[in-house]
Amino acid sequence: MPDHSDHPDRSNHPDHPDHPGYSERDVQREVTELEGKSETAARLFDIRRIIGGLFVIYGVIVTIVGLTDDDAAIDKAEGVNINLWTGLGMLLLGLFFLAWLKLRPTAPPPPP
Repeated sequence: MPDHSDHPDRSNHPDHPDHPGYSERDVQREVTELEGKSETAARLFDIRRIIGGLFVIYGVIVTIVGLTDDDAAIDKAEGVNINLWTGLGMLLLGLFFLAWLKLRPTAPPPPP
């Protein structure tokens, strides 16, 4: 079995939580700061923002394609400008998700 006596005790390391240089207030402040960052990340990566943003982007692209379609493409879809209608539908769905995010934001967690 290897001898680890030459390795310093981890509890004496200044970054270790049991180090005498840390007070309870320091630890609590660090925990509060990390919880705040976590809440911000949760709001930033809300799935409604991602889905809504992607649908708006793709909806704009497909709508533009639908507006510039020639008669051959419309005849191919039996007279329906499918790109235009699909693009508008995607655009509306994306705007719905973004409005939902704006009207009902993510609730912050209850205080400890």
